[in-house]
Amino acid sequence: MKRREFVRYTSLASTALLVPQFLKGFERLGSPYLGPAERAFAVSGNRKILVIVQLSGGNDGLNTIIPYRNDIYHSLRPVIGKSETEVLRLNDELAFNPAMEKLKGLYDDGKMTIINSVGYPNPDRSHFRSMDIWHSASDADQYLHTGWVGRYLDSNCPGAQHPYSAIETDNSLSLALRGAKRTGIALENPDAYYALATEKYFKAISDSHSADPADDNLHYLYKTLAETGSSADYIHEVSKVYKSALEYPQGEFGKNLKTISNLIISELDTSVYYISLSGFDTHDLQPGRQDKLLKELSEGLSVFTDDLKANNRMNDVVIMTFSEFGRRVGQNASNGTDHGTANNMMIINGNLKKPGIYNEAPDLKNLDNGDLVYKIDFREIYAEMLDTWLGADSELIMGRRYLPLGLV
Repeated sequence: MKRREFVRYTSLASTALLVPQFLKGFERLGSPYLGPAERAFAVSGNRKILVIVQLSGGNDGLNTIIPYRNDIYHSLRPVIGKSETEVLRLNDELAFNPAMEKLKGLYDDGKMTIINSVGYPNPDRSHFRSMDIWHSASDADQYLHTGWVGRYLDSNCPGAQHPYSAIETDNSLSLALRGAKRTGIALENPDAYYALATEKYFKAISDSHSADPADDNLHYLYKTLAETGSSADYIHEVSKVYKSALEYPQGEFGKNLKTISNLIISELDTSVYYISLSGFDTHDLQPGRQDKLLKELSEGLSVFTDDLKANNRMNDVVIMTFSEFGRRVGQNASNGTDHGTANNMMIINGNLKKPGIYNEAPDLKNLDNGDLVYKIDFREIYAEMLDTWLGADSELIMGRRYLPLGLV
């Protein structure tokens, strides 16, 4: 088998790299997947699920959770700042962007925690580098080749033992979901993923007739495709159990949220889902662009949580939003904002320990060269999700111990 073909076939399999114990030889691979009777993937019984929402491009946190009564905010943003009369008030200091009306109900019902001034030491303003830092949970001067969710999969703790324990609704897999031994699965549609797995398996079988039976690449390919095919079959079958009748927003984000909702309510044994909404790099004409994206985010998460509540799953799912960095406090000459540092995060769940505003509003009086100073390290939040929510060992996964914040 040619190396190019081998790489092309195995690129499908963004699942676990460990050889499943139930594979004893090629003689058992008579179909594109192992049937239910042979499937060794036992349901973990873990109902706790983390849904990670990535706001790609660097969302402007100050125009998302707005310090609407702060004179410095208005003086530095004379055009793009939101006025006190248009915002959706959360308390005497902070308010939602007016485009986020659909999320206001969740906040008022105690289903949301807002964390201000989240970041890390020595922040990097490059999209790519800062995203790598958030994905890998590394220090600013540390370069890791595995993601924090990927290392969770490597940990082999309950809930992280299957190829489909982490799923990203995309056609490629983020660094966040790549481990040293295991990785998550990237799929946009369970049916399409199953069809692709089947096609690749039979193509590999056909090509193998002329291949060297001692070829290590071929041996590895069979095992990888069998595992991928089994996962694809399992996801495909379970995804038929529940089909949401709710109307999700048009576009990729709404479609992918609906896919995640269907899989969660169908009881797929997956612990982490990862979804992205792109377009937040608002260097110019920010108000219209960001407002549109925040409305899409708000409406999508509103329908998604309605689905969870209607099926008694709201307490079982934590939704966590993040962006690779915030924006500078002052607007630029193009009525936009440039790359900044600290930002806010939203945590959504039906049984939060500290709903509402978790900590003080961003300090606009004490800036670092025009940027917000972080007060909470984002890895503290990751660690809580790993320890408290997913039942993992965050110190093993993150490389150090972080104190719990008491969120979930």
